[in-house]
Amino acid sequence: MSFLSQTLDRVKPSPTVAVTQLAAELKAAGRDVIGLGAGEPDFDTPDNIKAAAVAAIEAGKTKYTAPDGIIELKEAICAKFKRENGLDYTPKQISVSTGGKQVLYNALMATLNPGDEVIIPAPYWVSYPDMVRLGGGEPVIVEGERQLGYKITPEALEAAITPKTKWFIFNSPSNPTGAGYSRDELKAITEVLMRHDHVWVMSDDMYEHLAYDGFEFTTPAQIEPRLYDRTLTVNGVSKAYAMTGWRIGYAGGPEHLIAAMRKIQGQSTTNPSSISQWAAVEALNGPQDFLADRAEAFLRRRNLVVEMLNACKGITCETPEGAFYVYPSIADCMNTTSAGGAKIATDEDFCKALLEEEGVAVVFGAAFGLSPNFRVSYATSDEALKEACTRIARFCDGLS
Repeated sequence: MSFLSQTLDRVKPSPTVAVTQLAAELKAAGRDVIGLGAGEPDFDTPDNIKAAAVAAIEAGKTKYTAPDGIIELKEAICAKFKRENGLDYTPKQISVSTGGKQVLYNALMATLNPGDEVIIPAPYWVSYPDMVRLGGGEPVIVEGERQLGYKITPEALEAAITPKTKWFIFNSPSNPTGAGYSRDELKAITEVLMRHDHVWVMSDDMYEHLAYDGFEFTTPAQIEPRLYDRTLTVNGVSKAYAMTGWRIGYAGGPEHLIAAMRKIQGQSTTNPSSISQWAAVEALNGPQDFLADRAEAFLRRRNLVVEMLNACKGITCETPEGAFYVYPSIADCMNTTSAGGAKIATDEDFCKALLEEEGVAVVFGAAFGLSPNFRVSYATSDEALKEACTRIARFCDGLS
């Protein structure tokens, strides 16, 4: 009999973490590697946020806090939801966790029973299905349509809903595609959800502030207020405020759900770092003007990467509305052989050979539930992106 839990058989390690670690190991071994796998901004955390953390340390705010966050941070989150999303929450409706991933995990652990289904549009963030499986639920994958920028249709969502459906996980702008649902597109999705009052909505809004070309971000409970009582609106400070390592995510939702999530967190990790919480208070309450400047830099990088990838033989790259990812199709690169002799039958083969032969680390599409594609994170310097895309073009030219 195995010592390890059978639950582990239902999940696999995070491919995005694996790619990032492999790139770091190759660099440490002396290889010239450009890593485009990590989903974190290359910008530094703003100085006022760092100063707030230092002030918290010097003031002795280094003790345990309430399991799911200090009241000051919950109040700042309530103000943010009201100011930016038109959503009214009280501090009792707010959960603060060690990153957005823990928020999602807590909610699923607190609500799923064996056999419950969770609808997940594909391509999806790699952790969604595995977190559902860890909670005993069953992921139901609905593939987005490439001609729609990898977004799902209301008809496809309707067809996936069954009496066993408990959650619909929604992510816009999306990781890995950067696709954003317009107000009209999201309204059509919420109209489907209004016909099925047993389905709850988990809206992952982590890339809210990274939107381009006039795209207007909206969130489900904002578009359809009647969904408010069965929506968990999830966000965090990691992406917009360049605070990935600070590990602060948060959510607003019905008080009874938040209380259940608090129970899970109270018996697992308890409170997030007190210092990070005080830094997040400053992030949300402090100056926000730098967000537009950083979004402009990401827009420039997006345009650079989309243009250069579309010039590569066998690659087709959509232009996304937000986030800092592109998800190019490599359907025309399948069933080929690389210049180094690698057989390319899958997108994983493509990405392995690209890393080995050209030193560019990207994440293969199968990890996100839709192939043949790969994900590029353009949250790095213009110079690194130019060189990486030049290497990708050279790799594609060598396919035969």
